[in-house]
Amino acid sequence: MLIIENHVLFAESLELALGVEGYDARRVRLDDVAGAPGQLSSTLARLRPRMVLIGLDPGPLGQAARVVRTIAATGTPVVVVTSSPDRATWGECVRLGARQVVSKTRPLNDLLAVVRRLHHGLPVLQVSEREELLRLWQEQRHDHEDLRRRLELLTTREQEVLQGLMRGSLVRDIARESVVSEATVRTQVKSILAKLGVSSQLSAVGIAHRVGWYSAVG
Repeated sequence: MLIIENHVLFAESLELALGVEGYDARRVRLDDVAGAPGQLSSTLARLRPRMVLIGLDPGPLGQAARVVRTIAATGTPVVVVTSSPDRATWGECVRLGARQVVSKTRPLNDLLAVVRRLHHGLPVLQVSEREELLRLWQEQRHDHEDLRRRLELLTTREQEVLQGLMRGSLVRDIARESVVSEATVRTQVKSILAKLGVSSQLSAVGIAHRVGWYSAVG
């Protein structure tokens, strides 16, 4: 069994618990297998795990998405363990091939129960729960697509201003860097808020981070 997890304390605790249960578990860091192309495939071919437990932190799936997809494609059961409460993200993991997603806030015995059932070839995710998770993922995807369309309405200059806000720069800092008046930047900020349909700079920045937006002009 393979544990792919960057948090050493959690990984060691899980490795110990699985060892007590009689499983042969080995841990590796997500960064160690998701960095170079082909590295994960070679690791899987070498270790030939019967099951993989992968830790997923809050935020965009990023590297973990590729890892889940690659492992699931081999037919190896994958269980995602996460501290993220975002069930739409859980749905994305299921869509990519994860057999189950377990919250790190749950008792360790809950995760061990999933491992036992998978070890014996038993189902671990009810059809109704799977459908609900996939529905939440689908809704989030549509929402993100709408937000990206709004971001595409920004002019080049508005994109630069939004980038500055994302870096935490104040209006006066953006104005000084761009050699324009603060009034000009404030007008551009108002336009950004109107196009994104929000009422504050914080909300605009939140949207950009939520969909992983970065300006192509920066």
